[in-house]
Amino acid sequence: MSNLARTPKQIGAVIQRTRKNHGWSQSDLGERAGLRQATISTIERGESPARIDTLLSVLGALDLEFRIDIRTKLTQFDIEDRA
Repeated sequence: MSNLARTPKQIGAVIQRTRKNHGWSQSDLGERAGLRQATISTIERGESPARIDTLLSVLGALDLEFRIDIRTKLTQFDIEDRA
């Protein structure tokens, strides 16, 4: 599965959806990532950018990876959580 996200809010939506697909609460994910539940909540809401090491901990706990690639010219409808 591949998800394209370019903003903190879009990243948070991918993390939240993946967490829920695992059947985990925010506390469960926080425990696996070594973070507080409140931190997971903030990341999922995309309210402020997360530190890269924090984000990598969350992604690792979810068995997701971070990739850097050349930016594509997709329409707004091809990108996660268009809001």
